Amino acid sequence: MRKSMLMAATIVAAGFTTSAMAEGLTVGVSWSNFQEERWKTDEGAIKAALDAAGATYVSADAQSSSAKQLSDIESLIAQGVDALIVLAQDTQAVIPAVQMAADEEIPVIAYDRLIEDPRAFYLTFDNVEVGRLQARAVFEAQPSGNYVMIKGSPTDPNADFLRGGQQEVLQAAIDAGDITIVGEAYTDGWLPANAQRNMESILTANDNKVDAVVASNDGTAGGAVAALAAQGMAGIPVSGQDGDHAALNRIALGTQTVSVWKDSRELGKNAAEIALQLAGGGMASDVDGTVKFTTPGGQEMDAKFLGPIPITADNLDVVVDAGWITKDALCQGVTDGPSPCN
Repeated sequence: MRKSMLMAATIVAAGFTTSAMAEGLTVGVSWSNFQEERWKTDEGAIKAALDAAGATYVSADAQSSSAKQLSDIESLIAQGVDALIVLAQDTQAVIPAVQMAADEEIPVIAYDRLIEDPRAFYLTFDNVEVGRLQARAVFEAQPSGNYVMIKGSPTDPNADFLRGGQQEVLQAAIDAGDITIVGEAYTDGWLPANAQRNMESILTANDNKVDAVVASNDGTAGGAVAALAAQGMAGIPVSGQDGDHAALNRIALGTQTVSVWKDSRELGKNAAEIALQLAGGGMASDVDGTVKFTTPGGQEMDAKFLGPIPITADNLDVVVDAGWITKDALCQGVTDGPSPCN
């Protein structure tokens, strides 16, 4: 019998509290990569929640390799973890790892990115809504002209969830002939350098006749802005997401229009708490806020979706007041910018 099962039986018998239930549990986290700024914020939140509960954190970095992620998870299981939080590099390639965990009765949290397996608990923000918010902010700034769609990784279902939300907002203007999508590309690995190359190619193909860019996260937005700046075009509307500090600074500078802020401190905290609840014998359906989610492949999963907030030049104070970024970091290089940089 696994340690978590023994602990669950003890809890039932003794009526221990949730914190007592978590004492001695170990949660393993498999990160797809650590190249993006935000994952360190997520990790800090997960660690803090586990520390507060008396649980132990162990982790591995797959360094953008699906094969390494599988071996990482096998290693975490061998270390005796009681729950796994997995940021999947590839939604399909990681499924054998879910099988490995299921064989050992270890609960799996599909963290921020979908793993199409009903044995996993899916925790993320509402990514279709994120896409809507991105497109809406760009459309409000530029309601006509030539649009470029810089998508996320083709191996991450979130890329298509985002793209679907973006299309919902833009479809009427496309149908009316007000907007023309002149370029569209996935970004392998979500890497900014790949986004920059894609943007450069699209600019070349269209003789720089581009009026707006709907980029799916702040890393790809940074790549797009770099390509635009090289052509003297910095300042046209560009979207992003994650609230990366560099992106928020670009909003203050006027080179990015919106970053849809998903407070990853809340996501990390939720992941740790759900992992402990499930490791302690709790049912996924009993997790506060759980809904049934049907995957693109038609599978039904237990899921929880947190709400995103679009950050533009009009509400930069929100992220400063929340302690997400300091005023100095936000306003670096800004003169006479939006509040609180003015």
